[in-house]
Parts: sequence; structure tokens; C-alpha cells
Amino acid sequence: MMATIWFLVVLLCLVMYVVLDGYDLGAGVASLFERDRVARRDIVELIATGWDGNESWLILLAVALWAGFPLAFGVILPSLYLPLILTLFALILRGFSVEMVSQSPTRRSGWVWVFGISSLVAALSQGIALGELTSAVAIKNGAFSGSAFGSLTGFSILIGVTLTLIYTALGYAFIKLKTEKGLRLRATRRGQWVAILAVVGVVISLIAINGTAAPLNLSTPGRAIAFWALLVFAAAGVAVTVGTFGRETESRFVDHMPFTGLVVTVISVLLAITVARYPLFLPPHLTLAEAQGPRNSMVFLLVGIGLNIPLVLFYNWFAHRAFRGKLQIDAHHTPPVIEPQLVQPIDATGSHK
Repeated sequence: MMATIWFLVVLLCLVMYVVLDGYDLGAGVASLFERDRVARRDIVELIATGWDGNESWLILLAVALWAGFPLAFGVILPSLYLPLILTLFALILRGFSVEMVSQSPTRRSGWVWVFGISSLVAALSQGIALGELTSAVAIKNGAFSGSAFGSLTGFSILIGVTLTLIYTALGYAFIKLKTEKGLRLRATRRGQWVAILAVVGVVISLIAINGTAAPLNLSTPGRAIAFWALLVFAAAGVAVTVGTFGRETESRFVDHMPFTGLVVTVISVLLAITVARYPLFLPPHLTLAEAQGPRNSMVFLLVGIGLNIPLVLFYNWFAHRAFRGKLQIDAHHTPPVIEPQLVQPIDATGSHK
């Protein structure tokens, strides 16, 4: 029972991170395709309102994994050294670039490009890591037995590209939701096609996973019913997203639906894969019961994790509520101008002439 509770905590942190940090990573990727440097800066300013709270879920995910499933944590970390190091460096650069752009008085800041490139690197690295964990992990005698540099496969690259497309679609949906005029219009047109490509990538990934060393398990009727029911919810989310993303008419309903549909799709697909794998924690054979830590430690640490989750949820809610509505683009476009003052010459006595 305790292992299941901890697994739900890990799953919650994963879902929240993919949805929340997914949209701001995707917005960073979308900024790379903006020709207008002012629009690129607008995207950074938009993401600056809540990126730190979004990334808090990654910290909670790592702590929950380490505390609840130390064996799995000890296997995952050495198997993903390279993509995890790239992810951490990229996230550090993103945070630094956001602050530098916000403090820059001009529009020509090169940190805007750093923000976009680091977002792309983080998205790809996370997708490759997810692909390696989804297919199979080399485990022998309870420890990782593969290469320290990982095993880059075609499947992990597929998941990397697919996750990047999902993040970018979420980013465009968020830009459509929070901006207006030209930036909103471009997000509307581009986001629809990116969302379609993301859906194609998800379908190919679900088919390809059955060709790996860890195929989906739909052996029992209940498991199969739950899996296909969740995919039906995902299909409904896709229909809402594709049906409303391309609409250029400005309205509150039209602007909210693409992001809502994508969130429903992402959560449904993640839950469907979880249902098809439970109680398997790491393929091909590490289960929840084998990966869990000592019960007393899990109970004690669950209190600390449990107290932090409502705090992070409240922070996310407060940040999005405080900055609700559309981005006021003209509010920061014109940098402050310091008018020169005439300096009067000083004579030999030290007084002004």
C-alpha cells in the first residue's frame, strides 16, 4: 500500500512538471522561430512570471523518487548521466537568461537566444531520458549494468522529438492564451501544425513501444479497458485542440480550449502508459515492491513531501492568478530614456559660470 501511495506521489510530480514546465520550455522553443526580436523578448517576459514555480515540480519529483524508491533512483541516475547533465545545465542557463533579459534595458539582448536554445536542449534531453526509461534499463543484481554514457537508440530519439513537439505545442497554446495581435496570430497558425505533429509522434511512439524489450501489458480485461478508455479521453483532447487551435477569432473560449485540450491529452496518455505498466516501475522487470525503501523511512519522508506539495500547488495557482489576463505588450517595449543634462563649466574658484 505504501509503495502505491509513493508511486502516486511520483506520478503527480511527473504530470505536473510535464504540463507546467512543458509549456514554458515549449514557449522557449517557439521563440526560436520568431523573426521579430521584440516578439522573442515578449515570450521571455511572459514565461518569467512563473517558470521558477513550474520547475519546482522537478525537484519534488527527484526527492520523491529518491525517498520512496531508492533502488530505482540508484538505477536511473547512472543510466541517464548524459541527458540529465544536459538538462540541468540547460535549465540553469534558462533561469539565468530570464533574469538577464528582464534586467536588460535594450531589445538586442543575446540572452533571448540563450533562453530559446537552452529550452530546446532541455526538452530534447528530457525526451531522450524518458525514452531510455520507457523501453528497458540494464539491471543486474539490483544495480545498473549498462554504459555510463547511456544507450542512445532510435526509440529514445523518437521519444525525444515527440516530447519536444508536445512541449512546443503547449508553448504555442499558452502564447495564444496569454498574448494578442500579431504574436497570438502566429501562435494560432503555427501551433495547430505543431500539435498535429505531436499527436502523430505520440501515435508512432505507442506503436513503437511494443517493439522494444518492454511492451505494454494489456493482458487483463480491466487493464485493457482502462487503457483504451484513457486513450479515448486523449482523443477527445486532441479533437478539442485541433478544432480550436486554428481559429483566429479572438474570444476567451477559443483562447483557452487549445491549452485545455492538450493538458487533457498529455495527462491521459501518461496515465494510459502507467496503467499498462503497473506494478512495473522500471522495465523490463523492476517492480514497485522491489524498488521501495524501508517502510519507516517512507512514512517519515511522506510527511515532508506531503506538506510541500500543497505549498507548490498554491504557489503555481497564485502566480498564474496574479498574472492572469493578456500580456500587456506595450508596457515594456520602450526602454527608459535618460535625457542628457547640460553641465555648466566651472571657473577657477569652483563656482558655476
